[in-house]
Amino acid sequence: MLKVNKRMNTESLFFHTFNYTFMALLAIVTLYPFLNTLAVSFNAGIDTTRGGIYLWPRVWTWKNYEAVFITGNVYHAFWVSVARTVIGTFFSVILTAMVAYTISRKEFLFRKLVTILFVLTMYFSAGLIPSYFLIKDLHLLNTFLVYILFPSAGAGLISAFNMLVVRTYIHTLPESLIESAKIDGAGEFRVFASVVLPLCAPVLATIALFTAVFQWNTWFDTFIFASSRQNLSTLQFELIRLLSSTTNFNANPNLTSSAAKDTASMITPISIRAAITMVASIPIIVVYPFLQRHFVAGLQLGGVKE
Repeated sequence: MLKVNKRMNTESLFFHTFNYTFMALLAIVTLYPFLNTLAVSFNAGIDTTRGGIYLWPRVWTWKNYEAVFITGNVYHAFWVSVARTVIGTFFSVILTAMVAYTISRKEFLFRKLVTILFVLTMYFSAGLIPSYFLIKDLHLLNTFLVYILFPSAGAGLISAFNMLVVRTYIHTLPESLIESAKIDGAGEFRVFASVVLPLCAPVLATIALFTAVFQWNTWFDTFIFASSRQNLSTLQFELIRLLSSTTNFNANPNLTSSAAKDTASMITPISIRAAITMVASIPIIVVYPFLQRHFVAGLQLGGVKE
């Protein structure tokens, strides 16, 4: 008996040692690119070109971030991005959940046909040119609505993938809850709003995170549909323009003052790219911990149907 216990303790010790070592290495591999980018963003641009920056800046400077925020439109573009992310995510999640609930109902005769049509959109697309003419005919060019209705250069407000995830999650809910609500006189919309929607909080948080990251990071729709309206410029689009301009400081119209020119002389495309990456990533990093618990639960329950 003692030999068995000793063997079990040895195996347990070996397993935990291997497990902790593997997870530590995985954490290092995962965190290193972020920490390296953070270090480069705080390092002097000219010194960065020498290489050898790993986890700590060699020559500390704020010039890279000054170059990012030196343009006055960045602050306005930040709030435009926040507005499109919040509003676009809200409507996308609600409408996706409504479609998923409708397709999940057995009494809906065309649920299979509608599901197939949604799945086809994941493999086939009309393309950018037809989408552009559609948006033009709808008089949505250079309007804020184009960010909500057609995010990312023509993609729809409802994601087929997210809809399927929510539909699968709804199938895991007890049917008796929905039937009880209907017996009590609740209509379909009341059942959806009062019963289904609260129970779908984990999977809705999951797709909300997907949608928010997508809305926050996209910039191509601004370039295609709203580039002529400066007040509709998003943060990502402004950062992309700044990154492009760093290849030729003299051609950058925003670096006209002596202070700006001094800043330009201290930055390089590598350093400014790191600063831009951090500025664009921090809002999502701040939001993610609040959704992590729902995110994991939503993937586990909404991704597999037993």
